[in-house]
Amino acid sequence: MANSVVLLSLSKYDKHENVSVTINTKAMMQRVRINEGRVGLVFRSGNYQRVILPGIYWLFPFEKVQVYDLSKPFYPPVAAELLLKDARLADMLTVIEVKDNELVMQFEHGVFKNVLTAGKYFYWNGLIDFSFIQVNLTNTEIGADMDRSLLERREVLPYVRIFVVESYERGVLYLDGQFERMLPTGTYYFWRNATPVKVEKVDMRQQQLEISGQEILTSDKAPLRINFMLQYKVTDVARAVIDNKDYEKQLYILVQLALREYIGTYTLDEILERKESLSGYVIEVLQDKTAALGVAIQNCGVRDIILPGEVRDIMNQVLIAQKKAQANVITRREETASTRSLLNTAKLMEDNEMLFKLKEMEYVEKIAEKIGEITLAGNGQVIDQLRSIFAPAK
Repeated sequence: MANSVVLLSLSKYDKHENVSVTINTKAMMQRVRINEGRVGLVFRSGNYQRVILPGIYWLFPFEKVQVYDLSKPFYPPVAAELLLKDARLADMLTVIEVKDNELVMQFEHGVFKNVLTAGKYFYWNGLIDFSFIQVNLTNTEIGADMDRSLLERREVLPYVRIFVVESYERGVLYLDGQFERMLPTGTYYFWRNATPVKVEKVDMRQQQLEISGQEILTSDKAPLRINFMLQYKVTDVARAVIDNKDYEKQLYILVQLALREYIGTYTLDEILERKESLSGYVIEVLQDKTAALGVAIQNCGVRDIILPGEVRDIMNQVLIAQKKAQANVITRREETASTRSLLNTAKLMEDNEMLFKLKEMEYVEKIAEKIGEITLAGNGQVIDQLRSIFAPAK
């Protein structure tokens, strides 16, 4: 019993004195108390003897007890195989064995506590409700039944690979270098193991491609540089990233070749006059080729046409000469119209004396506006002359 005391009497016979001596060993024993929620393992000279539950015990000489908390994991002080030979102790323990390529998540009363890697672990039964989720890491993809909040715990993250596909993206999943499937928008979790996992993401939004500073010769050997802008969207993800490598670079080269083909067909003057038709040509010529890349051109156009310095100077001289010629034509046209108007006026005044007189008075009025003071000197002939100007003839 837990409270029993064992007394040992040892007799020794002395030949000479013929005396029997009795030794009481109670004073040599050790009293031990095991509190509730704890358990003790008794060892003698380092060898496991027995397990003792809460209560008061007397230990024999050379016996020691190690006390363990039932709310904590159990770490065997000696080889676990020796301890588990005791059926009573084995029934009190839950043994968790984690193999290579496995992972165990430990819970206490349903609350996540720890991650167990390869090895053996021991937990006491009864006081704490320990539970476990065992995971096979050779299964690369994590099933939908696994709680996603657990996978993002700090303790679990080192063993998980996470890929996020945004709302404007599509993902392409490769497992061990092989195409697996397309991934729509969402977050995807994979166990971190020896199998390579790659998620290639493709932007499904409208994108812009700029071709800048392309030096091209026209059909009349005039060099020019062109800046071209193109807007496109990915329409077939599989063609864009599986059937083709670097679809963006390939699209760039296709547009570059189309520009060279078009500009090399026309002279410099024709290019400058027909630059608006270049975008339509590019779209029409590249329609089938871009479809094979898994993309579609939405819009394109010429942003700038840059001429070399010498050609630009020549073009400026030509432009100045053209504008001067246009100005001369306009000047001659206006002079002709003015002369024709004067001729018509003269014919009218020749036929109508009153109209001539009115015109004469009009010019006198304009002259008078410029005169600030009039001083008359002479005889009455001056007055007669003025009268003849302003008085109509009878």
